[in-house]
Amino acid sequence: MAYVVAITGGIGSGKTTVANLFAEHGIDLVDADVIAREVVEPGSPGLGEIQERFGDGILLPSGQLDRAKLREHIFNHPEDKAWLNGLLHPMIREEMLRQCQEATSPYCLLIVPLLVENKLQNMADRVLVVDVSESTQVARTVSRDNVSEAQVKNILSAQATREERLAVADDIIENDHYPEQLHNKVADLHRIYLTLAASGQAK
Repeated sequence: MAYVVAITGGIGSGKTTVANLFAEHGIDLVDADVIAREVVEPGSPGLGEIQERFGDGILLPSGQLDRAKLREHIFNHPEDKAWLNGLLHPMIREEMLRQCQEATSPYCLLIVPLLVENKLQNMADRVLVVDVSESTQVARTVSRDNVSEAQVKNILSAQATREERLAVADDIIENDHYPEQLHNKVADLHRIYLTLAASGQAK
C-alpha cells in the first residue's frame, strides 16, 4: 500500500487547488467527496437501501438521489441522519482504503474535508492541513457558491474548528494570501513526502 498523506481543511480553504498541484507531480488522488457520490449512484447498494428506507420520493426523475431533499430530511430527523451515516461511512471508508491500496504513485493524497469530524486521521501516515482565516473562508465561499454570508457561517459552525484541525496537522499550508507561493510550498512538501514514503516512515 502506498504511503498515505491525508489533506483536509475547512470550506473555502483551497484544498482542491492544493491537491491538484500535487497531482501535477504525478501523485494519485483519492477524493472522499467523489467516493461519497459514487456509493449512492443509481444501481448501487447504497442507493437501494436509501430508497427502501425513504421511498421513491427521495429520487429525482432521472433515478439519481435527490440530495437536497435528503439533506433537508436528515437535518430535521437526527435518527435518520445517524442511520444514513451508519450506512454510508463504512462504504466510503472501504472504498477509500481500496483506492489507497491500488495507488501506483510513491505516495497518495487522500482528500477528506471532514477528516477531523469523522476521526479518520488514523487512515493516513501523515496529515496536511490547508489553513485559512474564517474571514477568508467566508469571502471565498460567498464568491464561489453565490450563497449568503449567514449560510457560510452555518456551515462553518457545523465543521471542526480551525484549532481542532491544526491540532492533528503534521504539515500546514497557509493559504490566505499569495496563491503564487502555493507551487513552491507543494513542491517542498512533495520532496519531503517522497523521502518519507521511500523510508516507510509513519508520523
